[in-house]
Amino acid sequence: MLETRYNPLTDEWVMVSSSRSARPVLPSENACPLCPGVLELEKDYDLATFENRFPALKVDAPDVVQESELLKKIKSKGVCEVVMYTSEHDSALPRMSLNQIEKLIFVWRDRTFEISRNDFIKYIFLFENRGKEVGATLSHPHGQLYAFPFLPKRIQVKVNSMRGYYHKNKKCVLCDIVEEEIEKNERIIYQNESFIAIVPFYARFPYEVHIYPKRHVTSVLDLVNKEIEDFARALKVVTMKYDKLFDQEFPYMMCFFQKPFNLNEVFDDFFHFHVEFYPPKRDKDKIKWMASVETGTWNFINPSLPKEVADRLKSIEVNLDD
Repeated sequence: MLETRYNPLTDEWVMVSSSRSARPVLPSENACPLCPGVLELEKDYDLATFENRFPALKVDAPDVVQESELLKKIKSKGVCEVVMYTSEHDSALPRMSLNQIEKLIFVWRDRTFEISRNDFIKYIFLFENRGKEVGATLSHPHGQLYAFPFLPKRIQVKVNSMRGYYHKNKKCVLCDIVEEEIEKNERIIYQNESFIAIVPFYARFPYEVHIYPKRHVTSVLDLVNKEIEDFARALKVVTMKYDKLFDQEFPYMMCFFQKPFNLNEVFDDFFHFHVEFYPPKRDKDKIKWMASVETGTWNFINPSLPKEVADRLKSIEVNLDD
């Protein structure tokens, strides 16, 4: 079963993909399907992308039959890809070289460009799930790309909010946030010429970190070479700080937010590209679970003060040459 169903109570789409229950779950290193020559890829790959074997969206998705006017469904037409960071099974963003991370950013950019040329694609979401605590089923360093034929609900909320702020203030909300965070310098854990990394004032998770470009850019496609270098540094610093926080491989969800594609609207004035990290940890051996309030109402309760978390992460020294 592969189809997308409409929820009239919340005005959102739910993807149904029964094949995903057959995904491999944390196989041994010798049986890792992402290692060179085991299943998916040739022996000599560096970085690579390929179509997900257990997709929620497919270019050739099967047709659907409507059940009624109320129970609406559409084809799950889209793209789901796996993005391989490296052929090294025991690596990860915090342990990769800056050069390798820069190459990865170019892969993200290339795939975004190629996939956005399909006029049925409206949103391209890049992400990484790291750690079994967030449901990662394979430990080999990789991320994913979902290209949707519609705007997911939270993306629509972000777009509406950014648009509303721009119409009211004639300025980009994230540009204003970057300016204020630099001026206050209370929650910045790292910055370079092109990016800041902060524990946001409005963090939902205890160790949530956002990475914001200082220049107004709308997607990974807009980044110039110097910004790609600085972006790689920011990604490495943030993930290294995470791993050193509790001296363990730190789980997180890393999500890229960029402008929509192929819609009859110009988003360049108000949509500002950014990255958000959602770690499930609230302490070394404690998980911040998403329970009834967070899941049912979308209202989060953060048990930590963002500035205190920022001070802790800022104090962790890392060496980019490690």
